[in-house]
Amino acid sequence: MAESTFTVTGMTCGHCVASVTEEVTKIDGVTGVAVDLPTGAVKVTSAAPVAESDVRAAVEEAGYALAG
Repeated sequence: MAESTFTVTGMTCGHCVASVTEEVTKIDGVTGVAVDLPTGAVKVTSAAPVAESDVRAAVEEAGYALAG
């Protein structure tokens, strides 16, 4: 099992968290997503390491951006 943490910018409410969670959960192999709204941290748990590009695409699909 692999865990990665990413920082998402632009989230301001529970709806933002739900949108990001929904899109990131769609990535193949992802088994869990935990979002901390105050810090923007998104912890992704997966069967195998997830490519940052896949997470970036999912976050952008939800209408937000990865920091950095």
